[in-house]
Amino acid sequence: MKRRREVNVFTMSFLDAITAGFGCVVLLFMLVSQNALFDTRTVVQDLSAEAKRWELKVVTGQKNLVQLKDQLAQQLQQWTALKALRANLVSEIDDTSTKLAAETQDSEARKAAIAKLRADLAALDKQTEALSASAQKPTPDGTSLRSFTGEGNRQYLTGLRMGGKHIVILVDTSTSMLDRTIVNIIRRRNMSPELQRQAPKWKQVVNTVDWITTQIQEGTQIQIFGFNDKATSLLPGSNGKWVTVTGGKDIDAAVTALRAQYPKGPTSLHAAFAAVRAMDPKPDNVYLLTDGLPTMGEIVPTRAGVTAGERLDHFNRAVRQLPNGVPVNVILFAMEGDPQAAPAYWVLALRTGGSMLAPSEDWP
Repeated sequence: MKRRREVNVFTMSFLDAITAGFGCVVLLFMLVSQNALFDTRTVVQDLSAEAKRWELKVVTGQKNLVQLKDQLAQQLQQWTALKALRANLVSEIDDTSTKLAAETQDSEARKAAIAKLRADLAALDKQTEALSASAQKPTPDGTSLRSFTGEGNRQYLTGLRMGGKHIVILVDTSTSMLDRTIVNIIRRRNMSPELQRQAPKWKQVVNTVDWITTQIQEGTQIQIFGFNDKATSLLPGSNGKWVTVTGGKDIDAAVTALRAQYPKGPTSLHAAFAAVRAMDPKPDNVYLLTDGLPTMGEIVPTRAGVTAGERLDHFNRAVRQLPNGVPVNVILFAMEGDPQAAPAYWVLALRTGGSMLAPSEDWP
């Protein structure tokens, strides 16, 4: 009887199958691991590129930030300039409105003053012949403390309001008193002080002060101020107070001090009238010797130059400093380029009850 073959489960075919399966698993693991490594490298490379892009964005943003800061600073400067310009425009508008209101008020007063002056001129014309006859006769000087000798033996019909118990003489000592033309003023301003003292216009001003003082009677209280940007007393030791005339020495000293000066600086009529206002008791007669409208007001200007409108505004503000009821006699040594001076001072003299004189170049 045939013997049965024993069945063996671990045959060569089974082992081959097991080995092949294990090989497949190993191969699959290797492929998966290789793909995972490749993906990791790709992710790392992608992140590095993204980091570089963000770094570039940061650098670009920093540059843009610097530019924006510069633009912001420029805009702030422009804004500051515009703000200052706006403030200046508002100030100019306010000043223009004030000036316009003042001009409107003054126009009516000037019209009335012109009409009154024409009437006064007509009345003076009728008296000229009689006054001229009496003016040619020499006047006694028994009560005069001083004498004045001009060029020739002439008597002048000035129309100035003479006399008074308290007299103030205001003398403009600014640079414009060097000459009647702007070109010659600039030329003489650069000369030596000695040559400036010899300027014909300045010598005429000093001689006019000398002539006025000869009309002052003994016992009169007097004060003489020279003014440019400030007013200074010419009477030595008076400190701006009244000086009683008891002889001619005090007045001689004042005229001598004036001759020693030479014109310089701007013109502040405000300073002159402020000195008049400070006198106690107030004067009953004021003589103002000047050549035009003031070039400054209460303070020294910070910029060079002044317009005609600003000069008239300085004049109107200065006039408000005058005490009420004080007549102002104006002697105007007119210069070129100031057409508003004559009517402005004429109205001032008319309003205060004084007079105005525009002397010729050989007076007095």
